[in-house]
Amino acid sequence: MHDIRMIRETPDAFDAALARRGDAPVSAELLALDEARRAKILEAETLQAEQNKAAKMIGAAKAKGDEAEFERLRAEVAAKKARTAELQGEAKALDAEMTDKLARIANLPAADVPDGADEDDNVEVRRWGDPRAFDFAPKEHFEIAGVAASMDFELGAKISGARFVVLRGAVARVHRALGQFMIDTHVDENGLVETQTPVLVRDEAMYGTDKLPKFGDDSYQTTNGWWLIPTSEVPLTYSVAGDILDESALPLRMTAHTQCFRSEAGSAGKDTAGMLRQHQFEKVEMVSVTHPDASDEEQQRMLRCAEDLLERLGVPYRTVVLCTGDMGFGARRTFDIEAWLPGQDTYREISSVSTTGDFQARRMNARFRPAGGGKPAFVHTLNGSGLAVGRCLIAVLENGQNEDGSVTLPEVLAPYLGGKTTLTAEGVLA
Repeated sequence: MHDIRMIRETPDAFDAALARRGDAPVSAELLALDEARRAKILEAETLQAEQNKAAKMIGAAKAKGDEAEFERLRAEVAAKKARTAELQGEAKALDAEMTDKLARIANLPAADVPDGADEDDNVEVRRWGDPRAFDFAPKEHFEIAGVAASMDFELGAKISGARFVVLRGAVARVHRALGQFMIDTHVDENGLVETQTPVLVRDEAMYGTDKLPKFGDDSYQTTNGWWLIPTSEVPLTYSVAGDILDESALPLRMTAHTQCFRSEAGSAGKDTAGMLRQHQFEKVEMVSVTHPDASDEEQQRMLRCAEDLLERLGVPYRTVVLCTGDMGFGARRTFDIEAWLPGQDTYREISSVSTTGDFQARRMNARFRPAGGGKPAFVHTLNGSGLAVGRCLIAVLENGQNEDGSVTLPEVLAPYLGGKTTLTAEGVLA
């Protein structure tokens, strides 16, 4: 959510920042609504003052026995009261219209975000690991012999429809091990607080984390109004809604391993094979709530937490900073980590780490009290995948595959797999 006062003070700069995203200028429309709203409020306040003054005069007219003046003033007060209520209603309607428009405007990109139209204009920051040189043609994850029997898309479709999968046996266990490895690392080494959250949330939580009103079609809503979370960013971030935190409590660092649900609206025909794009998936999420002065440094910290997981798993990756045209609605800066998938012979996104600045905090009214005193200020919020469990499973299987259909698994998963490090071509752990 944007501050209308900032738009009043720097309308040209606001429109210029939106133009970097490819969005049309909106300051003139917003300021016209704001001016009309403020005019209604001023007129209502003026009438209220006149009404109060006339009300005092009624008593004086009554005391003098001036019945005609008494009736005139009483009628005047009634008229002013009715008009004041009318103006207040009009101002409230204009305020609601302006707030709705503000809620649909994307966050402004940080100054250091590269300009661009789409993913082709993203800028690579670094790479880690050399893609393995296979002496055979590597397969996609669902084609590997040791995986195929335990990754059942037909059964998923029978139960739920397209873009669902049933995992069995050793593959299901490797998937679980990956999630446990991620959450344990974040808690034991990265200083995040493990949190179990609901996966059903109210409108307010979706709105506060910028998923509503503009992107309702991207998520699932139950018949009684709850939303299935697209990511645990929603409940984790919204946990501070309406709070005034002590500055000494910052930063808050949280993590959760949850089921996530996305309708994948607009992705028909895209990534239909395999587990890459599912309606239901698991993700380990990182959320930080910080002092505004610390948010950029915190984003780099969160990015390293996610990258480190891939390094421990031995999965080559590259990190890119998204250009203005490819960033998500609520982000002011986003780094994507893309894992190397030899079956596709390309890098694919496995994590996004974003800072929203105070964009979400304004929507949630989440603030902190400065240690030195003074007016409460908005916190900054950040979120990042650490990591997407299903996509990480894909990367581990494809990078570890062998010509005989077996998969060599990362050593760091052995403690979660009873010490076993191989998925055999028959689909069992050994």
